[in-house]
Order: sequence, then structure tokens, then C-alpha cells
Amino acid sequence: MGTWVPSQRGRRPVRSRRKGDDVGLFRRRPKRDGQDAPRDPEFPYLSADEGARFRSLVREAFAEQGLEVTVYADVVADSAGRRFGLTNLATLLHHDDRGSRCWPELVRHHVGTVLRTMAEPSALDTLSVEQIRSQLYPRVVGEDGFDPGKFGYARPVAPGLHEILALDLPESVMMLTDDALQPLGDLRYLREQALYNLRGLPIEGHETVRGDGGTRFDVVLGESFYTASRVLTLGSVVRETTGAELTPDGALVAVPFRHQLAFHAIRDATVVPALNAMAAFAAAGYTDAPGAISPCVYWWREGRMTRLSDRDEAGQGLRITVDEEFQAVLERLVGDV
Repeated sequence: MGTWVPSQRGRRPVRSRRKGDDVGLFRRRPKRDGQDAPRDPEFPYLSADEGARFRSLVREAFAEQGLEVTVYADVVADSAGRRFGLTNLATLLHHDDRGSRCWPELVRHHVGTVLRTMAEPSALDTLSVEQIRSQLYPRVVGEDGFDPGKFGYARPVAPGLHEILALDLPESVMMLTDDALQPLGDLRYLREQALYNLRGLPIEGHETVRGDGGTRFDVVLGESFYTASRVLTLGSVVRETTGAELTPDGALVAVPFRHQLAFHAIRDATVVPALNAMAAFAAAGYTDAPGAISPCVYWWREGRMTRLSDRDEAGQGLRITVDEEFQAVLERLVGDV
């Protein structure tokens, strides 16, 4: 069987960036309880009071659907033992520009979508093989929640990143397990079809972040659950958004969460400030965004990805580490670094 993820389409608008609002790409800040308020222990981007209200709304939404649930810190469970995670919904609410006044609507919509999806026959049983293949897309996912026992076919993309296949449906995304893929045919063909479908998606939004010292990098963002996965077709993304081709030196890339892909085409000494800025950008986006993937920056060249930044062992700061190959690129472009 597959793994279901409610898509919440139409609930995450792509906003235009105002002049001087580069910070808005790093983190949205709706007016809510201040950071000095006690924090929720499971979702620290919510205050303790907001966390309590959030869980109360979840319980009420399930009750409206005729289902009594037990609410825990990060999941709810019903009497049949089914468990429903709260992390994506909590971060979705956290990022909504309208603040907490929209929370009841969002929670009801999310819970209704989850229960409706579970009650319907599996798309794997109702769609033809041809329809399934036409709705296949690759998903780049991080380590959190990734179960190698269910996704043995997953392709390693980079340290901490995996590529799996997903079935795109009107109200949900179904991540396909080994058992789900088996009847669909050759895995290589399925992946080629998924990549073809990915290339056919429109780019919904494109922003350029500029800062001091010549810092510049681009961000592709959108509603699609496959926005970050476009790193798998980076060359065409760069061409479509900037009109330029990548050089053999490749690009810096970051996929903090499923709705963002950041990149800096490596051409000159601006690679150094771009790396520093993108490291902060990726860590911030990963921390409190729905569908978190990775807090790291990677060096992409010809489809290969090498990790350059990561959180330190204490999880409180950032560290940047380069190998000899990337060091040689820096020395050629920047000088003795």
C-alpha cells in the first residue's frame, strides 16, 4: 500500500515579495503570541497557549466528523488504533498570514480531507495503470519519517535525501511503497515517466534574494508538493527562471521544505556569500515549515549532490564543511580561501 499525505491544495498562497522583504522568504511572521510567551514543548514555534488551542481544535474537528480521539503531543489516536500526525498541520497554521483567526477553518479542512481520503477506495484499485503512470511524480524527502523498510527502492540523492515516487491525486499525495509499485511495471521506466511529468509542471513562483557583499540566490516556490523535488531537474529550472545555462561548476542548492527550492549558479566569487546566506536560509526554512526536508546546502553538479552545510552537533548553530574538490573550485574563483 501507499502512504497518504493530505495535500491542502489552495491553502498555501504564493505571495509576491515586497521591495526590501527578502526576510519574508526566510520566515513568515503572522501576529500572534510573542516569543517571550512560554513555548509549546513539541512545536516551539507555537506558544504554550497556542499549542493548547490547536490541539483543542483538532479534537473538536474529529468530533464533528463523529470520531472521538485521544490527543497526544504530536499525534491523535482513535479507538481503532489509527494515528494521525499533527506536525504538518501545526506548521501549516503557523505559516498562515491570517494568524490564529483562520485556524478553525484550516483544522476542519485538514481533518475532513484526511478522513475522506481514508474512507475512499484506494486509487491503486480504481485507476488504470496508464492513469497512475500519468500522475506519478518524484518526491525528494528527508530522513524524518522516512522508513527504508517500506521504500527499499528509494534512490539516494545526497546525504540525508532520498527520491521516492508519489501518486498525485485531487486531494492528497500518495507516496508509493515497494508493495504499491510492484504491479506497475519496471522501476526505471516509472522513474523516467515521473521525471517527465515533473518537467511538465509550471514554475509557480520565482524570487531573487539579494544582500550585502554581492549575495544573490534564487528561490523557486509554489503550492506544488513537488516544488523542492525540481532539484532533480535543476538544469531546466535554472534555464527557465534565469535564461542561463549552468557552468561545469554547477550550483549551490537547498531544499528546506517541499514548497521551496533555492539555488545559486556558481560563476564567480559571489559563491562564498551565497553559501553563507543560503545556509541560514535553509536552516530557517527547515525549522518551522510544513513538509520539512533538509536544513543543509548542497553542491550540485551534473546531478551529483555533496553536502556543504549542516547544523552543529548541539543543533544550535550552523557549520560549513567543504571537501577538496569544492575547495579547488573556491580557490580558482576566489583565490586562497
